[in-house]
Amino acid sequence: MTPANPLEAKLAERIGRHGPLLFSEFMEAALYDPEHGYYSAARRAVAEPTGIAGDFYTAAQVQPVFGRIVCQALRRIQEELALPERCTVADWGAGRGLMGEFLGEFHYLPVEEGQAAPPPLDGIVFANELFDALPVDVVHGTAEGCRLRRVAWREGAFHWIDAEPLEGEWKEYVQRLEQRLRENGEWILELPVRMEAVLRQISSAVRRGALVIIDYGYTEREVIRFPRGTLMSYRRHAASEDVLRNPGLQDITAHVPFTLLERMAAQMGWRAGLLENLSSWLLRAGERDMFAAALHADSEDQAARLRLQLKTLLFGMGETFRVLELRKEG
Repeated sequence: MTPANPLEAKLAERIGRHGPLLFSEFMEAALYDPEHGYYSAARRAVAEPTGIAGDFYTAAQVQPVFGRIVCQALRRIQEELALPERCTVADWGAGRGLMGEFLGEFHYLPVEEGQAAPPPLDGIVFANELFDALPVDVVHGTAEGCRLRRVAWREGAFHWIDAEPLEGEWKEYVQRLEQRLRENGEWILELPVRMEAVLRQISSAVRRGALVIIDYGYTEREVIRFPRGTLMSYRRHAASEDVLRNPGLQDITAHVPFTLLERMAAQMGWRAGLLENLSSWLLRAGERDMFAAALHADSEDQAARLRLQLKTLLFGMGETFRVLELRKEG
């Protein structure tokens, strides 16, 4: 059967020539293929992935409330670290740069993931839903051991197969979590194979300052909650565990393993600040003025809309997303 989706056809041909793909290779193409990837410039020119007409919402779209409170939170960090008043805030993975309007009192610097890192700065890196979109590999654990999963093509569709036994640098990481995961019988775990490289690139761009990460995620103690793994796809505001379907036409995400991220960051000179849910982080930022700045409005209709945005952030997204603050001394 000939695939109708051009990226599907491209990946099927690649598998036919070279054999089943690691999932990180599949996910890399599905999201970032220059012509047909979900986040490619070519696709964005004809379809915006976020918002009511897209496939999902992000916290950055709950504007202006989200942007106003984030600005207050970053101002707190700037003061605590005695950074210059108009220090640089690098918005890493900025996309359309929605935050630029609200971070104008800083030197706002949008950085797309994959582009060259800016010169070393004294300031703050803001990474909102960056790490959950990085390609991952997948391990399947059973009573017989654990194997890397690959993506095969047969009978006109992509399929999971259990391939080679897990070896190399990720074996120790999996062994550390395996005892918890075994309580569920068989299990699936994502390996964030791109996370260290991206974290290292960010680290090279900061002499002194902070890194603020907002994302879905879990700690090592919480991994037992996800025996089927955390991979999800999103299309037209519907979530699905079928991440192999329609590559290039749906978003794919994996939860961020925050304990591992903190461990990697420490090796690069970062000191862990706090890890908390988004609502707690936003509440601390809004305490200064009881959210007066965030809820400032020119009409009662606008005020009602802003109150609804705040409620969504604190009691919807705010209970799902986590915030990790990391700090780096000069």
